[in-house]
Amino acid sequence: MTNRFRSLRSINSILVVAAFLTGSIAVWFWTTSTMNWQQHKNAAFVNGLTLYNAMQDGTVPPTGTVFSKLSDQDQKFANIGSFRQITGAPARARITNIPISADAQNRLSGAPLMLAILSPDLTYKIADLPNRDGQSAAETAGEVFRKLASYCSAPFVLAKMGDAPWMQIQGPSVGGCENAPADRRLVAILLAIVGVGILMTIALNMSSDFSAFAHMLRNRRSVGGPSSYEIKGPQELQEIVQAVNGYLEIEREQLASRAAVLSGVSHDLGAPATRLRLRAALIQNAELRQKLETDIDSMMGIIESVLNYTHAEMNTEAPRKLALNSLIVAIAADYQDLGRSVKLRDVEDIVVQGGRSVFVSGKGQSVVADRRDVIATVRPISLERAITNLIENALKYGRRATIALESDANWATIVIDDEGSRTSASEIEALMAPFQRGENTTTIDGHGLGLTIVATIAKLHGGTLSFVDTSSGLSARLKIQRS
Repeated sequence: MTNRFRSLRSINSILVVAAFLTGSIAVWFWTTSTMNWQQHKNAAFVNGLTLYNAMQDGTVPPTGTVFSKLSDQDQKFANIGSFRQITGAPARARITNIPISADAQNRLSGAPLMLAILSPDLTYKIADLPNRDGQSAAETAGEVFRKLASYCSAPFVLAKMGDAPWMQIQGPSVGGCENAPADRRLVAILLAIVGVGILMTIALNMSSDFSAFAHMLRNRRSVGGPSSYEIKGPQELQEIVQAVNGYLEIEREQLASRAAVLSGVSHDLGAPATRLRLRAALIQNAELRQKLETDIDSMMGIIESVLNYTHAEMNTEAPRKLALNSLIVAIAADYQDLGRSVKLRDVEDIVVQGGRSVFVSGKGQSVVADRRDVIATVRPISLERAITNLIENALKYGRRATIALESDANWATIVIDDEGSRTSASEIEALMAPFQRGENTTTIDGHGLGLTIVATIAKLHGGTLSFVDTSSGLSARLKIQRS
């Protein structure tokens, strides 16, 4: 089946037709088998009637049925109920005795019938035999043989009419397997189960294609996410994927155009800014000269911040595996070399509570050193920029910064605590939008894009940026996926 024909409409139509055909075949197998068995049991009932009349009246038994008189020795065994010792009886046979009384209107001329059924497999239940008012002995015998025909157990049937000798009844009419119809009801059940399983698998696979694409689209900014998506699945999903790929291409082109424009503006402003610096140097008024130089630096800083934000959005850096422990140690060491108040928080050992044993009555404890490398797939330059921005914020608004690393199997969280910050977590989270600055930052350098860049980088790594109030200040938590 080619992709152009794999639309949901055509697939659903095929599934409906396949379900109808599968159901029809299963129903045909079931009904045909049921009808055949019903006819088989009805024929056995008629044979039972004929056998009873043949034994009572001496008429011809049904075709293929033979009455065999037991030998004298076997007659003795039968008369005392030792049916298992009769010649030809199955070993370890289960015996079912069925007495059939003569009809009430024929008690003077009729005689009771005694049946002994030996089966190697089962004991026949006679309690559930039909017994309606006015039911004749022949009908009762017919119901017995109907029950024998319901099973395929090759019974050994003995019969005694009144004072007549014991007879063995042999032939296809006594419940053997040779004339039993094929029971296809199990085949019908298996066919229905397999058909439903196949149809459900196809339906679930189609829905899983949509779910998988939705999951990839939600996490498209994560590390290692594709720039475009493979086109597969039903035709409708392929059209959606094509539309999304087109949108992503347009988005990348817009970001590239934005970066190119900003780069051009930065380059074009370089020469005028240099001339302004030279002209400002000629100004005799020191206060006015300083103000002009400050404005020039601010203008170039804003452009540089916007360029950094745009490059972070473009997601151009290739991800690779990195030990986060080494990264934060290197960053902290760089700040310490410059005499800045940045330190690493000591890693706490993990205390594991033990259990009781037959040798120790109390619970023990063990210490596991948490000094393992935390490996994650990241964009090193972008992640270093994000950590540096958070450290700079901590140093700007507090007296010192403390870096820590927390991790589990799926996530790594870089924690940066400041000391002395008077900004709350709710206030700082409100400043994560571009160009937003707090009321207490008018005397601090910056352009309001630092936290925005950090939040963008966190999203590129499938994570988040959040803040928590602490007793000493504020804690920034940069959470990223490890893979």
